[in-house]
Amino acid sequence: MSVHPTAIVEPGARLGEGVRVGPFCVVGPEVVLEDGVELRSHVVVAGDTVLGAGTVVWPFAVLGEAPQDLKFAGERTSLRIGPRNRIREHVTMNVGTAGGGGVTRVGADGLFMAGSHVAHDCRVGDRVVLANCVALAGHVSLGDDVVVGGLSGIHQFVRVGRGAMIGGLARVTQDVIPYGLVSDDRSPLVGLNLVGLKRRGLAREEVAALRAAFAALRDGDGAFQERAARLASAPHATVREIAAFVAGASGRQFLVPT
Repeated sequence: MSVHPTAIVEPGARLGEGVRVGPFCVVGPEVVLEDGVELRSHVVVAGDTVLGAGTVVWPFAVLGEAPQDLKFAGERTSLRIGPRNRIREHVTMNVGTAGGGGVTRVGADGLFMAGSHVAHDCRVGDRVVLANCVALAGHVSLGDDVVVGGLSGIHQFVRVGRGAMIGGLARVTQDVIPYGLVSDDRSPLVGLNLVGLKRRGLAREEVAALRAAFAALRDGDGAFQERAARLASAPHATVREIAAFVAGASGRQFLVPT
């Protein structure tokens, strides 16, 4: 363990094996830095916050401070960040609120580029990439393997399903199905994230089944939810995942295929 002489680690903070705290960092009394965490310099980690093993945080990131929510009254809430995340310069992640379950959760192996923001009560999956200056509003849910392009904003309570891709400069105000592709600001759902599917190594027949499911969602009879319900008995798990996502609880409408 290594703590630079200019860093402040308050009594009560717990630091694991091999933790490195660089110059001018501030670590609060309730913080847990698991094994191998590295704070490069000028990092603030506050509140009831856990940084998972092997996570690296670059200068001027602020993790675990109070949420930007006028209803927050100082209640005890927390931030949980999984292992092996890369959190770049000026990233902010806030603790949760009592009204949102009390916990903001970030999964493992993510990349959070400079200036990105994870608001209170968000649920962020594994291997998520937020490009520069992406903003997640409160209560947003991102599934595993989601990629969000730079300068995009995602409205509060929106759900983005596993493997979806959001293009740069997008404004997302409705739910996005798993493996969906949203290209830009106010764009409809234009297709599937085929590049992401290939990178994940999905078999050709699985990709073909997803293409057929997308066509059924776009061209089938009935309302969007009715079309999705007909996919619930599909033989491929990825297609059933889309049906289950559409049937799930949500306060938002869906971006629909075009």
